[in-house]
Amino acid sequence: MSLSLLNRYAFFAFCVLFTLLSLPFLGAHEWLWALTLLSGVLSLVGINDLLQKRQAVRRNYPILGNIRYLVEGIRPEIRQYLLEADGDKLPFSRAERSLVYARAKNESADKAFGTLADVYQSGFEFIGHSMLPADHCDPASFRVSIGGPQCTQPYSASVFNISAMSFGSLSANAIRALNQGAKLGGFYHDTGEGSISPYHREYGGDLVWELGSGYFGCRDEQGRFSPERFTQQALSPQVKMIEIKLSQGAKPGHGGILPKHKVTEEISQTRGVPMGVDCISPARHSAFSTPIEMLQFIAQLRQLAGGKPVGFKFCLGHPWEFMGIAKAMLETGILPDFIVVDGKEGGTGAAPVEFTDHIGVPLREGLLFVHNTLVGLNLRDKIRLGASGKIVSAFDIASVLALGADWANSARGFMFAIGCVQSQSCHTNKCPTGVATQDGLRQRALVVPDKAQRVQNFHRNTMRALSEMLAAAGLDHPSQVQAKHLVRRMSASEIKLFSQLHVFLKPGELLSGEISGEFYARMWGMARADSFEANTL
Repeated sequence: MSLSLLNRYAFFAFCVLFTLLSLPFLGAHEWLWALTLLSGVLSLVGINDLLQKRQAVRRNYPILGNIRYLVEGIRPEIRQYLLEADGDKLPFSRAERSLVYARAKNESADKAFGTLADVYQSGFEFIGHSMLPADHCDPASFRVSIGGPQCTQPYSASVFNISAMSFGSLSANAIRALNQGAKLGGFYHDTGEGSISPYHREYGGDLVWELGSGYFGCRDEQGRFSPERFTQQALSPQVKMIEIKLSQGAKPGHGGILPKHKVTEEISQTRGVPMGVDCISPARHSAFSTPIEMLQFIAQLRQLAGGKPVGFKFCLGHPWEFMGIAKAMLETGILPDFIVVDGKEGGTGAAPVEFTDHIGVPLREGLLFVHNTLVGLNLRDKIRLGASGKIVSAFDIASVLALGADWANSARGFMFAIGCVQSQSCHTNKCPTGVATQDGLRQRALVVPDKAQRVQNFHRNTMRALSEMLAAAGLDHPSQVQAKHLVRRMSASEIKLFSQLHVFLKPGELLSGEISGEFYARMWGMARADSFEANTL
């Protein structure tokens, strides 16, 4: 027998032999019972390892092979708590999470002894400060009016809000805490596509009702859009805006799945779906199939909602498709009141790794493209832009404002505020902090009044930091942030203003036919108002 074979089976053989040899002596030595029981249990584990056929490591290394799967199972926790550096992004760094935790707890997030960031590393970004700093403005004034010329009930929104997260994906207590925090802080709470649950309504915080392709909360028995059911909910005073979800950064073009083990009776009633089966959001809408039909759907929703702002959220994919929507705006005269651009940076939703890593346009590029398209059509002043994707700090907010956004949304930032520890188990129903689970015992750990206060604290302290940052730059309102105010390091010896780094179209440039950027000219030529298909050039 080879030495390798002996090494592999030595511990298993020892346990079996010890168990068998110790049995005759159990009556004489009471202390031997515990050791014999332990070795007997390990022997049974080893026998099971040898007989099972699914895992080769356990068959080759009985008993000891289980250590490999144990360590693999807790690898994320080992890395997070023992090995992770402050700057490692997995996907949020320890420094980013600590910032949110501190602000949510109303603790100081100030740091001494200088920055830990390498300011000479390519990609480092900062905001320039002024020789004449402005006075600090009241963050309560950091609001934006949303509602275009076809809207009769415009909404005044904070420049920082809770992004889309559904009841079902999040627990009832998480929804309660987020909505109560939004009520206390005077900002909005996006429902996500899972419709409006009783927990969204419990504390009366402002809601943006997200309408996904499953039309949850306003669907008929076949899963199609129901105008009657939509109107019943949309006219609620708590619902401030309607947001059509075309795609999301976590899994653009994929649709959504709420596993059947998370579909409780409450979720079934809230969404209007059966229990016992996976709750599936199709990858595409059934209410429209062309840009023109989509804008007609927007007009229909606005009329049914009594003139409230209606817009859409999407992660940019094919650029000509969005330009097709823009051409349809010109052709029909129908305008959305707002557009929220989501980034491929992802979110709470689980998705195939190929989607997470390789599908969708990152937030900044998508946001700038949408902003430029609207500017080039002289529509930018009529349509508000929101941005969503890995936004947790005041600088994150400023960076998207500089590229054209009017406001920013955050999902995972507010999850951290209510206790998320980034265990990345959102889709398993085993969230350790009760945030993303339907397990009643697990979500009981999330105490709503405490976490609601943390939501308000996080928002208030982030807005205060934004006010201080803007004042240092000589500005007194987020609407004044421009691309010239932010800077990126390109190399060890070169930095560029955002205004130098990116292409910005002039007002009306797409209409004039004299388009300066070849990319924009080509995409505009490919776009069609009557179809999401591209023209062949």
